[in-house]
Amino acid sequence: MKKTICALGFFDGVHLGHGALLAACRALAEEENCDASVVTFASHPDELVFGAAPRLINTSYDREKLLKERFSMDTVVTLPFDAHMKAVDWRDFLSMLERNYGALGFVCGEDFRFGALGAGTAESLSRYCREKGLRCAVVPEQTVDGIRVSSTYIRRQLETGDMATAVRFLGHPHILSGTVVPGHQLGRKLGIPTANLHLPPELAVPKFGVYACRAVVEGAVYPAVTNIGTRPTVEGRHVTVESWILDYTGDLYGREITLEFYRFLRPEQKFPALEDLQAEIRKNAREVRELLA
Repeated sequence: MKKTICALGFFDGVHLGHGALLAACRALAEEENCDASVVTFASHPDELVFGAAPRLINTSYDREKLLKERFSMDTVVTLPFDAHMKAVDWRDFLSMLERNYGALGFVCGEDFRFGALGAGTAESLSRYCREKGLRCAVVPEQTVDGIRVSSTYIRRQLETGDMATAVRFLGHPHILSGTVVPGHQLGRKLGIPTANLHLPPELAVPKFGVYACRAVVEGAVYPAVTNIGTRPTVEGRHVTVESWILDYTGDLYGREITLEFYRFLRPEQKFPALEDLQAEIRKNAREVRELLA
């Protein structure tokens, strides 16, 4: 069994605070010549513990994508958070990771709580590791301009349209990956074909409006104008994510793309005519090219 140093947490958004923790995990793993791993959960623990969980910044797919691609984690272990896991004593949880995943040590944030009734703390984790001769690092909270970096703060920026601040606290663009699905073909008729993604129901919905993005298609990167909203000009009712991928030609239906969000450009609005909508989107495309130049 390959030995590992395990970073513990939920890692929603995989932000700058998480980045400090993951860097500590990688450093210990290099000292021990073993893998750097993340141990996380398939669903937010608050769902079972408190009966309701916050809307998430990322899907579990994008969380793992960020952890591996941007933070160079070797493996991501995603455990179910069910009634059994909720009742596991914190010592038994750590022992299970040693036994089943080859854990040689653990890394967590200073406010981390785990195990039944949240009885496990960073302090008790440190004590456990000292007693068993395991490596351990407890990472203090990270701040930007005196503001604590947290998933809660970043989520609030997404929902109020301050994408630039969200990106600053994430340390990377906000991402959404998905399979392109058929839309209403309106963009194609306007000469502005869009790639449409479903917005998973568990995710926080960024403020309705138009965003400067990059789209990653099979490793190639393109500037993109992305609208999140209900398309009021054509009396839309359901939330859609529609992205005009500039400079791309080809059929994207059924293919996976990743949108990287950088900046909020304008709120969604109802235009008097489709021609006005078309002119505004083309103006937004020029803005995106300038921002991402």
